[in-house]
Amino acid sequence: MALRGIKPAHVEKRLKAFLFGQAGAGKTTAAIQMPKPYLIDCERGAENDEYVQLLEKQGGAYFQCFDFNELVNEVKALLTEKHEYKTLVIDPLTTIYNSLLDQCERKVGSEFGRHFGAANKQMKHLINILLRLDMNVIITSHSKNEYGDNLAVLGQTFDCYKKLDYIFDLVFQLQKKGKKRFALVRKSRLKAFEEDEAFEFSYDVLADKYGRDVLERDAVAQELASKEQVARIMELVDIFKESPETLQKWLDKAQSNSLEELPANIAQKIIGHLESKFEKKGD
Repeated sequence: MALRGIKPAHVEKRLKAFLFGQAGAGKTTAAIQMPKPYLIDCERGAENDEYVQLLEKQGGAYFQCFDFNELVNEVKALLTEKHEYKTLVIDPLTTIYNSLLDQCERKVGSEFGRHFGAANKQMKHLINILLRLDMNVIITSHSKNEYGDNLAVLGQTFDCYKKLDYIFDLVFQLQKKGKKRFALVRKSRLKAFEEDEAFEFSYDVLADKYGRDVLERDAVAQELASKEQVARIMELVDIFKESPETLQKWLDKAQSNSLEELPANIAQKIIGHLESKFEKKGD
């Protein structure tokens, strides 16, 4: 079997960042400074005059949401529909995640942490869509104490889905000192942001470090698999008796939860791969 590796090349990635901090640290204000923000407001913060004014100034909009499934549907719409927004802000994800945990506990119980397993499976689905989204993504979270031996407080950590810090390229802890807001880099995959570095947070500083052109370019909608493509894949999978594991591998690679969520170009590649088996069979 031939090697399938490719030579590394620079890719301009959209900003995917996670902010956490105590109440009053300015997480919402920091997030909606971004270009043309679409704020999914999970605890009615956008009703405050200061946020309304800042959203108007930035050419943004907000959508109040308190249900996980509704949140997923809104993110899917941003993924697949043409729009003018450049930054998605979910503020804060903590409340939606806690609500999801409560729902899952009612369905599966809490023994052996079953509700966490059920909730986290759905969270992975949301994260996959966010990573595919051609927008800057800013997720905010409440903070909580981090404890060590004998319940000694070591510092602050985020209060949300535990794997969020593994997923995002940048994790910032926001802190307020007087009237100034600072970001402590808690995790970074980018050279421009060193871990444990602290800087005064503003959009201009972030843009200078990350790249203004990348942050301010227009979003491109992603076309999903058509009904015809989904039907053809299902037909071919049945003909060639492809295993459920193989089908799941294709979905995982495309960061999709179902055939209907596959990008149209990936769906066509799968069809081409399966149809090529007819040619080989004919040979």
